[in-house]
Amino acid sequence: MSLSAYRRTLGQTETPRQIERRIMLRITADLSAHADRFDAATDRSVRLALLAGGLRAALADNVRLWSALKADLMSPGNGLPPELRRGLVNLAAFVERQTGAVLGGGGRVAALVDVNRPVIAALSGTVAEAG
Repeated sequence: MSLSAYRRTLGQTETPRQIERRIMLRITADLSAHADRFDAATDRSVRLALLAGGLRAALADNVRLWSALKADLMSPGNGLPPELRRGLVNLAAFVERQTGAVLGGGGRVAALVDVNRPVIAALSGTVAEAG
C-alpha cells in the first residue's frame, strides 16, 4: 500500500480526536527523548547543541500543534464548554512562552511534556472526572 493510500485509510478510520491524540503522542515522545538531557544541562552551549540535534524540530511540531488547537478553540463553532476552551487556550499560550524560553537556551522541556500528557490522557478518555 502506498503512503498516500495508508494516510487516506487512517483518515477514514480514525476520529479527529484519535488523530489529535496520535499526533500529540508522537510529538510528546520526541520532546521526552530530549527533555532529561536538555533540562539537566547547565551550560548554554550544551543546550544549544541539543536544540540543533533534533529538539528544535520537536519544539516546532509541538508549537504548531498547539497553535492549530488554539485556532480551533477560538473559533465560534467549537463545541467545548467555554471554561474548558479558556483553559486550553491558556495552556497554548504557556506552550508558546515556554517554547520561546527553551529555544533561547533556557526553560524546561519537561514542562512542555507535562502539559501534553494530561491532554493525551483526556483525548484517550482515561482521565477520571473531578469531583
